[in-house]
Amino acid sequence: MSKVCCFGELLLRFSPHANGEWIRQATMPVFVGGAELNVATALANWHVPVRYNTVLPLNALADDMLNQINTLGIDTAGMTRFGSRVGSYYLPQGSDLKNAGVIYDRAYSAFSELAPGKVDWEAVLDGISWLHVSAISPALSQAVADACLELLQVASAKGITVSMDLNYRAKLWQYGKRPCQIMPALVEHCDLVMGNIWAAHTLLDMPLDPTITDEWTAEQYVTHAAQTADAIRARFGRCRIVANTFRFDNPPGGIRYYATLHTNGQTYVAPEFLLDSVVDKVGSGDCFMAGLIYGHYNEHEPQAIIDFAAAAAVGKLQEFGDASAQTETDVQHRLQRTRSATTTP
Repeated sequence: MSKVCCFGELLLRFSPHANGEWIRQATMPVFVGGAELNVATALANWHVPVRYNTVLPLNALADDMLNQINTLGIDTAGMTRFGSRVGSYYLPQGSDLKNAGVIYDRAYSAFSELAPGKVDWEAVLDGISWLHVSAISPALSQAVADACLELLQVASAKGITVSMDLNYRAKLWQYGKRPCQIMPALVEHCDLVMGNIWAAHTLLDMPLDPTITDEWTAEQYVTHAAQTADAIRARFGRCRIVANTFRFDNPPGGIRYYATLHTNGQTYVAPEFLLDSVVDKVGSGDCFMAGLIYGHYNEHEPQAIIDFAAAAAVGKLQEFGDASAQTETDVQHRLQRTRSATTTP
């Protein structure tokens, strides 16, 4: 069976307790993560054959991280090794990566030294039928963005299905280019685009209704998502599938979540999920992306695909750490409970 390949930077996440408690306790949880690895981990849990590829230095720390990935059932063949350090970031427990509290330490990492001509993409893509990338990588530098474009061009030429997560990290776009000057050239090679209406506006310059307010209904957001999807497909002829997520605070400490899938001229909407509390916000979007790939890889119907992806994303909000440990059964049970709750009089 052919494999899915997830490509992006492997990171160490340091997750301190807030208010300096980590100093007093002399402890800080550390996770091996990165958006694309989170996707690969979920896919491995759901028995989709998957490879993860990145750039890592030749040192013992990187070896330990690769060994951990291999224990998850993820293939790391074709890994590129150069440079001197692994990138990292610091995020207080329970925070969101979009939160101002995130501190990146990715400068001069091995991955940041990526440039065209430095990786054998044919080797990376050997035996691959689906490639997944995200907008995080091209946010690092022009050279990395150019290398990502090189990868997508090779994948496109080989007829590989390509998915793109429009995850926007404002703190990373610091090299003088706006995202909408870089991302469209990459999305030209993508079959599936996932994000939200705000990310599509920032990264692809898609229209965004200036009258949006907190008072908008779910129906209004779903309608806007369909319009955004139509605009993306109109501009990027290869793109066949667009997915949008909506995650709003549910006071005092919960989340209201739903999602849409747009394909073959139809819009499919997942049930609305309501959580009273959240354990960890990191990786929810990655889990959603994995759900989309899982559904399409297994040729599920569109409604089943978006339902599973949304349920998986919500389940990740209840897990500590970057990657999800949910099984397919866990996700289906969560989905069934939500359906039962919404149909009970």
